[in-house]
Amino acid sequence: MAETRDYISYTDEDGSVNISDEVLIVIAGNAAAETEGVHALYPTYSHDIGELLNKKTLTRSIKVVVEEQDVSLDVFIIVDVGFSVNAVAVAVQKAVSEAIESSIGLKPTAVNIHVCGISLKKGKKND
Repeated sequence: MAETRDYISYTDEDGSVNISDEVLIVIAGNAAAETEGVHALYPTYSHDIGELLNKKTLTRSIKVVVEEQDVSLDVFIIVDVGFSVNAVAVAVQKAVSEAIESSIGLKPTAVNIHVCGISLKKGKKND
């Protein structure tokens, strides 16, 4: 079984670069939030006791799993009323995948979109 880490490492003759999962979360979050039809990212709460003790992970809307050079993401969103839920989810999936690939040069193995609600309000939520 592969070791799960909180970063991606690149090593070459000049040294190494570690990219934190927090960086991936920011990249994916921006891509998702800018997608038409997304009202907001949905804050989820971890049920893992180790994560519950870490306050900064309590309201994550994006979960990143890094194994070796494989990255998979779970993105939790709220869709604006009047948009096709499926079309928005596919657009978010594509936007997140392209943003990660263009930023770090690695195509995610999976981008799972979880639509957690429909917003009946107009405009983006200000967080």
